[in-house]
Amino acid sequence: MDVDMTAHVMMERAAFPAGAAYGPAVPAEPVAADSAPAARVGLAAGLLLALRFVQARFLSVWGLLVAAALCPPQAFADFAVFSAFVSFVSIAALLRLEAIFFQNSSHERLGRAFRLALATGAGFLGLAALGVVAAVAAGKIAPAVGALFLVSLAGRAILRLVSAEAMAEGDFQAIGNGNVLQALVQPATMLLLIWALGATSLSLFAADAIGHAVTAGYLLWRRRSALIALAAPAFWSLHELVSSAHRWRAAPRLLLPSALLSYGFTVVPLMALPYGSNPMLAAHVALAMRLLEVPTQMFAAVSVPLVLNSLRTQSGVGRQGWVRILTLGLLAGAAVLFAAIAVAAMTADVLLDATQWAGIGEIVAIMALFYGGIALVTPLHEITSLSRHPRRQVATNAVALLAAVLAMLWFDTLSLPLLCVIGLVSLARMLALIQFAWTGLGAEPVPVRVA
Repeated sequence: MDVDMTAHVMMERAAFPAGAAYGPAVPAEPVAADSAPAARVGLAAGLLLALRFVQARFLSVWGLLVAAALCPPQAFADFAVFSAFVSFVSIAALLRLEAIFFQNSSHERLGRAFRLALATGAGFLGLAALGVVAAVAAGKIAPAVGALFLVSLAGRAILRLVSAEAMAEGDFQAIGNGNVLQALVQPATMLLLIWALGATSLSLFAADAIGHAVTAGYLLWRRRSALIALAAPAFWSLHELVSSAHRWRAAPRLLLPSALLSYGFTVVPLMALPYGSNPMLAAHVALAMRLLEVPTQMFAAVSVPLVLNSLRTQSGVGRQGWVRILTLGLLAGAAVLFAAIAVAAMTADVLLDATQWAGIGEIVAIMALFYGGIALVTPLHEITSLSRHPRRQVATNAVALLAAVLAMLWFDTLSLPLLCVIGLVSLARMLALIQFAWTGLGAEPVPVRVA
């Protein structure tokens, strides 16, 4: 689906275990002591979802490669920026209120949180539409681009909302099927549009919007009975919305900044594209990012349910020791995976010497450093979310993003040395979270209810 959306929702379920969330210091409701059976069920369902996610990513690779072969480099670079920007904006669409869905198994609480998130999303999309209309009227963007932006944003917002609801209710199959559906529909639509409209940026934008809209429509239909029960007109009231917004006001304050900063760091290489005087290098960076997103998301989708199960079965003084073993295993896995990708990219580069993508193997190898750090950060976020100091994630992401921006200003142009420096910043961010997970978890987390 959207960039790391499935893995991100899975991480939120771990970060907000039943009956607990992190917020102002108010005592939490006790969590059931025997969580092992639920953890085993969650592991099996989570692994099934991870496998479906991996299957979907493999299916989508062919479309990515065909687009790279048919489209000019500039069109591909434009699409990478468009997709990243829409994904970034969509993170704020629900103000991260979907994370409240995972606090406990209360259906009444889920309904209140769902209605608040739905109202928030509708208001956000309304404001976004006004902003797009103003931008079109001012001549800043083309009307077609503005319309496709809104469709893609709405599709992503709906996917975020309904995927979180389905995950909270345990319907992993719906999410997995949605992943596969989008992996089939979006590339096929892209090929049809390229054939009909030509290999332009607009064809890629439209395929993205249609892919997300179709997947959102499928999930809405699949979950229609549950969604109607949650959003029935009889349950809506202004008093409830105001009360819910006040009660869960800490959730967007803690989660939204961290999510935006983390995603902002993920797309740092795209932020450097306007600094490039070499459009071919910019296109190579954009394609390398799209290619490396696939193993990065696969690593997250497979590792998160395993980490979730492991942490739920550990308690007491042994928890910190187990986290250290888990962290070492994740580090080794990420290192082997992305080192292999770098070697394979350099080896395969000779096959592209006579094409417009000659030299991309070196770009992929350099950026494997950047994405290797990002891949490990996803399960590390899950681990550190159980600590006594959850705000540490916000600070770490903010410092990393600031360092990357300063590096771009220092180099003042897109270049291989800049990509190397950004990769080192990614590794430093990863090491900071490893250090925090290694020493800062403690014997038990201190769960508190979001006020």
